[in-house]
Amino acid sequence: MKPINHVDYVDIERFMGDWYVIANIPTFIEKKAFNAVESYSQNDDGTIATVFTFNKGSVDGEQKKYTPTGFVLDDPSNALWDMQFVWPFKSDYRIVYLDSDYTVTAIGRQKRDYVWIMARTPSIDDQTYSKIVDYLVDQGYERNKIQLVPQNWPNKQSG
Repeated sequence: MKPINHVDYVDIERFMGDWYVIANIPTFIEKKAFNAVESYSQNDDGTIATVFTFNKGSVDGEQKKYTPTGFVLDDPSNALWDMQFVWPFKSDYRIVYLDSDYTVTAIGRQKRDYVWIMARTPSIDDQTYSKIVDYLVDQGYERNKIQLVPQNWPNKQSG
């Protein structure tokens, strides 16, 4: 399998903050996730403090929270990370799409087993979504496995 492409460069400071999960190929913990949000902040040692929250089963479901640590690998792009949920295991994490204004991104893996399309707002327009999914399919992902993550935030602005 050919290597999955990643973006040329990520400004880590601009990438930090909240990202709403618009669509994904879910991991086992993310199945039936609603209002999924991934938040990043940089630690003093250069690692990335990550807080992943979602409601299980419905918008009013129990809130789940996970706090993995991201490790930016020694690559001039800053687009290749390892994500560690449980020591000592680390998972491949690649920023494969990022728009120029840092409002929409896609995170992929070399295995093409999981993917996350994320945005700074709880929704994105259909044209942008289709463009990203088409790009992911070109990178070797199966279109029919990518599914929307329900986002219901009455007081949040959509994209």
